[in-house]
Amino acid sequence: MNGRDSENPKILVVDDHPSSRMTAVALLSVEGYDVVEAENGRAALDCVIDLNPDLILLDVMMPGMDGYEVCRCLKQDEQTRLIPIVFVTALNDRRARLKGIEAGGDDFLSKPFDQLELSARVKSLIRQKRLNEDLDHAGQVLFSIASTIESRDPNTGDHCERLVALGEAFGEFLNLSRAEVRDLIWGSYLHDIGKVGIPDNVLLKTGKLSPDEWEIMRQHVLIGERICQPLRTMRGVVPIIRHHHERWDGSGYPDGLSGKDIPLLAQVFQVLDIYDALTSERPYKKALTPNRALEIMQEETQRGWRNPELMEKFVQFIRMRTESNGRSTYPELKTHLLPSHIS
Repeated sequence: MNGRDSENPKILVVDDHPSSRMTAVALLSVEGYDVVEAENGRAALDCVIDLNPDLILLDVMMPGMDGYEVCRCLKQDEQTRLIPIVFVTALNDRRARLKGIEAGGDDFLSKPFDQLELSARVKSLIRQKRLNEDLDHAGQVLFSIASTIESRDPNTGDHCERLVALGEAFGEFLNLSRAEVRDLIWGSYLHDIGKVGIPDNVLLKTGKLSPDEWEIMRQHVLIGERICQPLRTMRGVVPIIRHHHERWDGSGYPDGLSGKDIPLLAQVFQVLDIYDALTSERPYKKALTPNRALEIMQEETQRGWRNPELMEKFVQFIRMRTESNGRSTYPELKTHLLPSHIS
């Protein structure tokens, strides 16, 4: 490949027919790729972990785990979602291709291979993967910045990690979509990234903020929005960053939104954020019990600060966890939705 990195791109060929694998390996090796073979779906998933391929040629019809299931597993994993998957099949019908698209496939090739078509598609997809990885790396930089910001304030402890675990569990309780749960998790890390632009004498002040200082502090949601907005992958996270200080009655900031004009995920995240703050020990206060924290949040809901219906569901969620565990604990996190550099 012209202009490629010094390390040859790695391609995984998955097919239960040895002759088909040999053909693909021969054609791709001539192009200068490093090619590895897998004879079934399970072997392919194991191989991906060790190889971290730049592209996968995946046969559709295989015994046991077929190509569609393999593709779904890989596209649902944060570590492997960017790997291009090309379905290879003798089936040339519309239904098979639609099923492949639904599974997350990136392209299709029919047997027998046309060498020029194979070469062109593989080269294009690998180039696209590297562009996507560059964008993904930019996202990782944001998470690193957010981690640094949290470390600036020793009072917050492991606030973000607790929010991540709680957000995933509550998101599933609400039957949010996978993408929404992921945005909640990412928002847990990035919601205060805008504090990078807040001076230490304001951010770390232990006493009450003056009106001018409070106005400076309120800018962190707008700064955070500007930082994250350029990245397409952050589209679902930006509303959380900007609006997690809005209130149901319109008395919040920065836009004074009220009711259902406040994005749902921002409402959900705010409930999690406040609950964690109340139930966590800080240098200036002791941790409240889950019941006392819920009482305070319900009082604030009656004052018009939060969505009553959402608050009712959160109370059910916390009490359900308290009853099942004997105490309210933070759930174990499923790392497949974490940003790749964290998990």
